[in-house]
Amino acid sequence: MDTDVAVVGAGAAGLAAAHRLRQRGIGTLVLEARDRIGGRARTVRTSTGFPVDLGCGWLHSADRNPWVALARQLGFGVDETLPGWSGRLVRMGFSEAEQADWFRAREAFYDRLEAAAAEPDRAAITLLEPGNRWNQMLNAISTWANGVELDRLSVHDHFRYDSTDTNWRVREGYGALVSRFGAGLPVRLGTPVRRIDWSGRSVALETDAGTLRAKRVILTVPPSVIAAEDIAFSPSLPPPKLAAAHGLPLGIDNKLFLALEGDWPELEANWHMFGSAERTETAAYQLKPLGLPLVEMFTGGKLARDLERAGVAAMTAFALDELAGVLGSRIRKYLKPIAASAWAGDPYARGSYSYALPGHAEDRAVWAEPIEGRVFFAGEAVSAHDFSTTHGAYLSGLDAADQVVALGSGVR
Repeated sequence: MDTDVAVVGAGAAGLAAAHRLRQRGIGTLVLEARDRIGGRARTVRTSTGFPVDLGCGWLHSADRNPWVALARQLGFGVDETLPGWSGRLVRMGFSEAEQADWFRAREAFYDRLEAAAAEPDRAAITLLEPGNRWNQMLNAISTWANGVELDRLSVHDHFRYDSTDTNWRVREGYGALVSRFGAGLPVRLGTPVRRIDWSGRSVALETDAGTLRAKRVILTVPPSVIAAEDIAFSPSLPPPKLAAAHGLPLGIDNKLFLALEGDWPELEANWHMFGSAERTETAAYQLKPLGLPLVEMFTGGKLARDLERAGVAAMTAFALDELAGVLGSRIRKYLKPIAASAWAGDPYARGSYSYALPGHAEDRAVWAEPIEGRVFFAGEAVSAHDFSTTHGAYLSGLDAADQVVALGSGVR
């Protein structure tokens, strides 16, 4: 097995890189450990017949997200209904005065975050106002947005995330879109890379199916996989690269989908709410997403990790308790679990999406740097401003491929 460029990982970054390289006439082979393409983008069709996204679900910054054009080009439907996250307290019965107080607290927090971005990096939790009633809610939002609580989150990195606040959805599933985008590419499934030897003239990638030799490699696996030493390197990766892998862990976010059985007229389509505004360990819920008879529970951080370990039954019990607390106990008999994600236990991800530890915001640039013009890096974790997103991964894959093309020597 020989090729000009080997791409490790068939997620959004790897597929984008492979597309760009093939367009440039460069021999490319993608090696994917899983038995499917898509990486952390995964759509499954449930017993209800409806597709659900166990991975990425929102076209974040949709007004500049390249997946919107790709979706339309490939015949997918794009739902432009905005999520309406700002109305979650309304639906939980909070008064107008309480809602106004929440928005003031939230804006004051982000004002402090912006000011702190000009100071030495620190943990975002230090920006909470002592004793503020909304601190638990701000921390809970971090678990959903970043997969981690504020005490482990870099202020500098969090501030650099760039969002237009326009969020749409793919009707047939974001994961289905990524999978369709990769159809026809040269991908070998079920082929985890065990060792990358870049000591010789070519780079040798050892797999269970044999050794592939390539002139260059684009590595798109998450830094968490490298930090766990799931892929060995010979010679070892440079110390700054290894330090960056440890400085950019993946947070945990998981979903549970419940079928809504029977008539429940009180629930509006695309209705969002919290389980509680009084604690960090709570979930966010979307009722009847895209108008479908489903409920989506979204958990993050420590709660997501603990519930994943406990299993789907524990996830379901937690969801039913929180939903009953807001909507009344009658809702319990209308809901049945149909699908759940477990990203912490996925050995090829070890989490959902990357965040930077305090003091490690610059690690993204370090992680993005190629090694000796032979081993290149892509994936959402290398993105300076679009990390944790599928479009950030896609754009990083194009960039890595362009870097390979620009070098020219040894590649057609």
